[in-house]
Amino acid sequence: MTVLPADGLPLAAEFADASPEQWQTLVEGVLRKSGKDVTGEAALEALSTTLEDGLTTRPLYTSRNGAPPAGLPGFAPFTRGGGPAGNAAGGWDVRQRHALTDPVRLNEALLADLENGVTSLWLGVGGPGGVPVTGLDRALDGVLLDLAPLALDAGGDSGAAAAELVRLYADRGVAPEAVRGGLGIDPLGGSARTGDTPDLTTAVEWAARCAGEYPGLRALSVDALPYHEAGGAAAQELGLSLATGVAYLRALTAAGLSVEAACSQLEFRYAATADQFLTIAKLRAARRLWARVAQVCGAPGAGAQRQHAVTSSVMMTRRDPWVNMLRTTLAALGAGVGGADAVTVLPFDAALGLPDAFARRIARNTSTILMEESHLARVVDPAGGSWYVESLTEELAVAAWAFFQEIERAGGLEAATASGLVAERLAAAWEKRSRDLARRKEPVTGVSEFPHLDEHPVEREAAPAAPSGGLPKVRRDEAFEALRSRSDAHLATTGARPKVFLAALGPASAHTARASFAANLFQAGGIETIHRPVTVDAATVADAFAASGAEIACLCSSDAVYEQEAAGVAAALVAAGAGRVLLAGRPGEVDGVDGHVFAGCDAVAVLSSVLDRLGVA
Repeated sequence: MTVLPADGLPLAAEFADASPEQWQTLVEGVLRKSGKDVTGEAALEALSTTLEDGLTTRPLYTSRNGAPPAGLPGFAPFTRGGGPAGNAAGGWDVRQRHALTDPVRLNEALLADLENGVTSLWLGVGGPGGVPVTGLDRALDGVLLDLAPLALDAGGDSGAAAAELVRLYADRGVAPEAVRGGLGIDPLGGSARTGDTPDLTTAVEWAARCAGEYPGLRALSVDALPYHEAGGAAAQELGLSLATGVAYLRALTAAGLSVEAACSQLEFRYAATADQFLTIAKLRAARRLWARVAQVCGAPGAGAQRQHAVTSSVMMTRRDPWVNMLRTTLAALGAGVGGADAVTVLPFDAALGLPDAFARRIARNTSTILMEESHLARVVDPAGGSWYVESLTEELAVAAWAFFQEIERAGGLEAATASGLVAERLAAAWEKRSRDLARRKEPVTGVSEFPHLDEHPVEREAAPAAPSGGLPKVRRDEAFEALRSRSDAHLATTGARPKVFLAALGPASAHTARASFAANLFQAGGIETIHRPVTVDAATVADAFAASGAEIACLCSSDAVYEQEAAGVAAALVAAGAGRVLLAGRPGEVDGVDGHVFAGCDAVAVLSSVLDRLGVA
């Protein structure tokens, strides 16, 4: 019988500790076998992944990749959480978004959500995209306002919406100290969306009133979503949120509020994406950075940032929208693990119009499953201590602080926006990301990868018009969506989709990989592929092409088969009427071939040129 030591299982007691140098030596050997003769730092670079903001994910993290001490949850710098217990007491606030304009329909949706797991409501009020201010009473009929916190999004009608809400609290007998939620007043965020000159008067007035009368009601929202939705990277989103928060602190303290009281009036809103580690690091970095702002302002104890995370609309696709359920699950996981106080999961059909009851149900149940079945909320800062997460948090915080300082040097957020600096920086970030999307270095499942040409479109009622006139709103799927729309129009007009003939040469072992790659690429542009394996002479290939009805052909096989057969088959295809012959593989000189498709090529440009050649408008 073996007696185990009191300190646990000695799982690796008989093995010497491996050093990073030994691991690096093994990596160098593997790279040499793949044709890359690199050593030292170059070997690590070969296995590293470049993220947005110039950040890099390295292949190995150890204690050497340490970051500054993250502190304890609930204590400055609040990296590990705004409170000592995090979300462990009751989970995060499940906040559902609503943009219905009819008070009766909105009321039905609100009650259904509250009866089935939602713990707070985010309402669009006023303007073309929300319920009328005068309809708020009817919309909230039957809602227990002392139990269900409300967050408003009223844009230019913020003052009127706030006044109506506090009137409802009074009429329904809700004590001021029992009021919870936020008025969502955000003139700077609204200006980013509309291009209008921001006026902070209403924000200051209501912040002072809430600080004095409604201790649980936050007047202002620091909404970073306009910057994320304009294509901004994570560090830019954080830097601009800091600039917004600082601008509000200046206005509120100038009006007589203390720094502590001013901080208590702010709720920060961030996007959560399917990159769960970047989302986790972003929320942790945001708390640390705001704690630094509060410290510099002389109120270190007021630096616990209140966070509302919303699953990214940029990542939501219109094609194969069911995949959005997976994206939002990952985003919600990152938001919860990252310590967000409230999480809004956008319904999977949000990009198509007004979500239906089923989509809203799936959205709210996403958080419920993560908390109740996966138990994510039972551990405070579960990612804390991970060398990768701590390192990524540190690097992201440094990049965000540098961008914040750039905004401040430009005169603050209003001046930086008016000068065009903010729009230029966001556009540059999106241009870089768009190149990665076009080359499928950043894949979009169901759109640029594994598209389903025969999917039945999901129809939804049109959503109210969103505010516009300021920063643009982008989507990851937009370039491929434009190509698919061209194909759809061609199908509606002619009864058939544009086609490309895939001439798969040689045995299956030679052509399968490249034929699958080519089919996936063409279908991402709405182009049907006719796949014909060919192991016979060029004349038979030409006959098969002529019978296919296609006008463009693509050769698919190994380099060895290309050397023997590509030129002859290409000539036969041209003689049979092929207007263009492409080759799946790295660019090179092959007689009769006038284009190549390969991993890393600009798929959008290739597909657009193919559609042009086929006369698809």
